[in-house]
Amino acid sequence: MLEDISSVFMSLEPRDFRVLTGIEVGMKYHEWVPVEEVSRYTKLDLGQLHYVLKNLGIKGLLKRQTQPYEGYRIYFEGYDLLALNALVKRGSLSAIGEELGVGKESVVYEGLREMVGGLGQQPVILKFHREGRTSFKQVKRKREHLDGLQHFSWIYAARLAAKREFEVMQRLYPGVSVPEPVDHNRNVIVMAIAEGGELSKTRVVDPEWYLDMILEQVGLAYAKGVVHGDLSEYNIFVSDEGVTLIDWPQYVEVGNERAGELLERDVGNVLAFFKRKYGVERDVGMMTDFKQFL
Repeated sequence: MLEDISSVFMSLEPRDFRVLTGIEVGMKYHEWVPVEEVSRYTKLDLGQLHYVLKNLGIKGLLKRQTQPYEGYRIYFEGYDLLALNALVKRGSLSAIGEELGVGKESVVYEGLREMVGGLGQQPVILKFHREGRTSFKQVKRKREHLDGLQHFSWIYAARLAAKREFEVMQRLYPGVSVPEPVDHNRNVIVMAIAEGGELSKTRVVDPEWYLDMILEQVGLAYAKGVVHGDLSEYNIFVSDEGVTLIDWPQYVEVGNERAGELLERDVGNVLAFFKRKYGVERDVGMMTDFKQFL
């Protein structure tokens, strides 16, 4: 991730974004996009194009090869900025703030968006998906929606994960306590802030009540046909008002052959945490019967 993504974003001109987009489009067909194709897409002559490409390279937004031909490709840094540019143009984002956290498959930033009617700015979360950053094989093995694909790039993996997570959040919100989904583009999701603190880092006063609230939300998601698939104390936020479940890209449909196994694992993770930290004990089998929510 760029050290100062906001400053780099503000330094770019329309033709910079046009060149990055041209490379993005070309990467559907080439591992390294020939410079001639970028020129055709952007309608810049090679002299102008090389000037822009050099500056984008200095900013760390693309890579260049010279053999067996001159070609270019973008990495996450360039892809992130294309997504941000689209979100800003749509009015879904007005400012980028500090980095809040880095995970194996995402980077999270704070941001702002203009409220409807000019009523000020609303704090939001920006989630940059990074599914293809480590191992394509590992990502493909963990993601059922990539099964059967013989070839996919890191762009496709990250973009599809963001789209998938955004769509399931739309499906769940507001009936299930998930962050309100605002918008998404490419590998980036804009969402409302989850109130409170991460369960793993918070000492709750009434653990029985919070456990019941979490299980209720798991049940409500199940009633909408969704199993989280990766639930633990690290993606549950707790506040005085209740709980919020985050990080949904690994969800599965209730009809999936692994849904029962993943549901039991989700609930088991939560129960193990409450037993370990608070001495609260529940039976996993009894807690995974969500027929009452159907």
